[in-house]
Amino acid sequence: MPEILSYHDLVCWQKAVDLALLVCTITGKYPDDERFGLSAHTRKTAVSVPSNIAEGIRHKKQGYITRVTIGLGEHAELETQLIIGNRLGYVSLTDMQRFDELATSVGQLTHALLRSLDTGT
Repeated sequence: MPEILSYHDLVCWQKAVDLALLVCTITGKYPDDERFGLSAHTRKTAVSVPSNIAEGIRHKKQGYITRVTIGLGEHAELETQLIIGNRLGYVSLTDMQRFDELATSVGQLTHALLRSLDTGT
């Protein structure tokens, strides 16, 4: 396993960035009247996931755990916001499937990172 020298080396961060970019693409299709509502909030939440992972690596272990935990909370919020967008008819089935696949991967990888921090392995 390669040494982690930066948050750039973390697959969970890399995929979380990909997820944020996908969310920007998806929310770009939302109606104009959602520009300052659900669309903006969803984008902010999506950016927060990799941002918290990146910020955490600059803290001591307990602060890192806290930031990864916050990132996981933002991840759950993001999933909820996309489900709402989907139910409102703003998100196509194809986009929702792409989102679900990538979001699941990000969640699993970030939970694994948290477990490794908790156990010290």
